[in-house]
Amino acid sequence: MSETDSPASDSARWYLIQTKPRQEGRAAEHLQRQNFECYRPLKPGEKKRGSRALSEEELFPGYLFIRMDQTSDNWYPIRSTRGVARIVTFGGLPIPVKNELIEQIRQRLRVPPKVTFKEGEAVRITAEGFNDVEAIFLAADGDERAVILLNLLQREQKVTLPVSSLVRMTVQA
Repeated sequence: MSETDSPASDSARWYLIQTKPRQEGRAAEHLQRQNFECYRPLKPGEKKRGSRALSEEELFPGYLFIRMDQTSDNWYPIRSTRGVARIVTFGGLPIPVKNELIEQIRQRLRVPPKVTFKEGEAVRITAEGFNDVEAIFLAADGDERAVILLNLLQREQKVTLPVSSLVRMTVQA
């Protein structure tokens, strides 16, 4: 069953599963092999150094959602599933997560957040050919493009690039 399939039972609800550290993917894979519907929210991440592909990061590291019918589904195999640490409970009972909350998470992940930079802010270019080159954000050029100040051959040049190819410089302590 994929993340978008819906089981036939209308009484199925979403529940929260805590996974073992960095084993969200493994837990989801093994739960799906047992015919459980899982939802593992992923958000776009930064490019890994030396890689051309964008990475994906866990929206909720250490957790995923599982859709089950509390009365007809067998809960016992979940606890021994590879990658699963436990079912999140309150007072010893699994607490359902509202369908509306799951839908809101899915909706927000479909629409990428609009990245905004401030004039004069230090940015790093992730576009191919400029990998990890530092620049200064000057202005937005519409919704999807940015004008940056780049030091090329010891001269400052204004360059226009897609906003999606810029990331904020992180301050390292």
